[in-house]
Order: sequence, then structure tokens, then C-alpha cells
Amino acid sequence: MRFEFATASRILFGPGSVAEAGAAAAGIGRRVFVVRGRDAVRASPLYDALSAAGLELESFVLTGEPSFDDIRAALSQARAFGAELTIGFGGGSCIDAAKAVAVLLANPGEPLDYAEVIGAGKALSLPALPCIAVPTTAGTGSEVTRNAVLSSALHRVKVSLRSATMLPRLAIVDSELDLGMPPSVTASTGMDALTQLIEPFVSRRANPFSDSFCRDGIGRAFECLPRAFRDGSDAGAREGMALASLEGGLALANAGLGAVHGLAAPIGGAFDAPHGAICAALLPHATAVNIRALRAREGSNPALARYAEIASMLSGKTGAGPEEARPEAAAEALLSLVAELKIPGLSAWGLGRSDFAELARKGEAASSMKANPIVLEAREIEEILELAF
Repeated sequence: MRFEFATASRILFGPGSVAEAGAAAAGIGRRVFVVRGRDAVRASPLYDALSAAGLELESFVLTGEPSFDDIRAALSQARAFGAELTIGFGGGSCIDAAKAVAVLLANPGEPLDYAEVIGAGKALSLPALPCIAVPTTAGTGSEVTRNAVLSSALHRVKVSLRSATMLPRLAIVDSELDLGMPPSVTASTGMDALTQLIEPFVSRRANPFSDSFCRDGIGRAFECLPRAFRDGSDAGAREGMALASLEGGLALANAGLGAVHGLAAPIGGAFDAPHGAICAALLPHATAVNIRALRAREGSNPALARYAEIASMLSGKTGAGPEEARPEAAAEALLSLVAELKIPGLSAWGLGRSDFAELARKGEAASSMKANPIVLEAREIEEILELAF
């Protein structure tokens, strides 16, 4: 057995931990470039901590998922400011943008020079500037991953920049920052976290380290997500989801993903849909189609036993004891959870059946699809889209 495990240099987890951001940043540099969302009030705990440390601040406000044009604008602003480090404060979009800016400040050329699939795919050979990641949603796990997902309107797809040096210098995971999330955002980001625990667990690149995070996180997310959805002030549920999201990021960064994220990239690039909602719509059906394909073509594939183990983890929700768990019960439990969270199908975001063939083709070529437990046929990928529609 051979595997590699890499993550952020330091992880700081716990309620109120954002207060330590100032001292941590001051130990790295004085000129701090902050990428945040549009709500300045939500960022006030971070700004208070940075100001108390006497740091010079410049902010870039990201209003949606990051595009290549957003990154070009942020780079121009960060260069003019003379940034010495970046901080991503917000959801995965803000953190990914901060990581992209940090690595592109250190490497010459144009962002597309380094993009996979649609760009030149050049290596980001020079080390990124230090980056601190402070998530305010429990979903993407971007605070411990080595890539940044960017959208291209021209190509109607999302692709990644990747470099080992894009791993943040520090991840600060403070569940108190999640308390203001509305139910719909809680649901979609939480389903992204759950997807990022399930897909690495059945991945072809799963390893003992990633497995440990997945085993701990899957049941935790399944129990805490409905609680956080029903009561956004449930501090225990928020902390549980923050931990599950962190575990999902640790797992995916080292074991890969699968069909859900393989399809989510082209769907998110072509339609104005939240990434987590796309993952939620796809997850039960990708699970079911994977299981059926495994039974038909690779009956000895260990992923089948993994799906049965997932069903066992979710047995408190399905009513089945571990000894009765079938792989298919995992898909059934996930379908029930999506309904409970009131997450719509893909048609709600403007997709039409006429889009399926192109989306399936792009999904088949996506980097995430390479770790799926079985190579899916084009008709099976389109079936996932149809079932999730």
C-alpha cells in the first residue's frame, strides 16, 4: 500500500477561534488581503482581530462563485496593495479565490495558463503566498484542500487550479460563524459536506487516513444536518457540521471524489445553481447508479461493501440495523434526507433534458470522475441526470 496525505500546516478548530486570526496573521506578514462575501457585518469578528493586531488591510468583495475575471480583478488589486498574505473569509468561493490569488501572485502569467481542461495546464511551480482560510459555511472543506475551483462563462464549465503549495498556512474553523446561515444555505452546503465524505470513502484512491475521517464524519453529518436545518441556533449541530465539513475536506484532498462532483463542475459552469444544491440533487442517484453498475460489472469491487457500510452508518435514519444493511439502503436514506431538506431537482436551475448529452460528456472528462469507484458508461451518466432532474 502506498498513499500520500497532505493538509493545511495548522488547523485551529473551536467556537470563538476567529479571535486568534490577528495574532496568527501578524506572525506571517503585515499587509493582509482579505477576500470576503458581500456582508461586511459577518466579517466584523475577523476585522476586529486583524485591526487589534495592527495589520494593514485591503478587501476584495466576491459576490458569487469565483470566475477567472474575478481572479484577474483581485490579482490587480492585491498587487497594487503589496499583499504579503491572503485570507479567505466566507464559503468555499471566498476561500478558493483567496488561495488562487495567493498562488497567482507568486507565479507569472495569466490565470488560464494554469487551468486544467480549458487552459494550458502549466504547473504552478513557485510557492504560493501564505493563505489563511476562515470558513463561514459548513460545506466545501476548502480550508484544507490544494485547489481552487473557478468558473469560465466562455467555456460554460468550472475547472481547478492545483498546487500543493495552495494548501492554506492556517485553517481557522469557528462554528459560531455558521450560526447566521439560513436554512436553504445550511441544507445545500451541508449536503456538499456529506457528498465529500461519501465520495472519498468509495473512491478508488481511498486510504486508511481518509477512511478514518469519512467514517467519523458521515454519521455525524447525517445526524447534525437536519438539526441545523430545523434550528439554525443549535450550537451543537453547527459544531458537528463544521467538523464534518473539515473531515470531508481532509478526505477529498487526499482520496478524490467521484461522479457527483464530476457532473457538478459542468452543471455549475453552465447554470446559475449553488454547488451544494447540485451535489444534493445528484448524490442519491449517483449512489444508486454506481451500486447497480458495480453489481453488474464488478461484483467483487470493495466499494460495494463500502456502500453497505454507509447504509449501516445511516441505519438510525433508515430504521435498519447494521446487520441488515444493503448497499442500496444508502441511496434510499440519502433520497429521504434530500426530501427532508427541501432541496429541489436539477430542473429548478434551468437545466433541460436537451442539455444532458453535453453535460454527461463534460462530466465524463472531469478530473473528479477519475476517482469514481467504477467507470460509468455514457448512458449511466445521463441516467443520473435524468433521475436528478
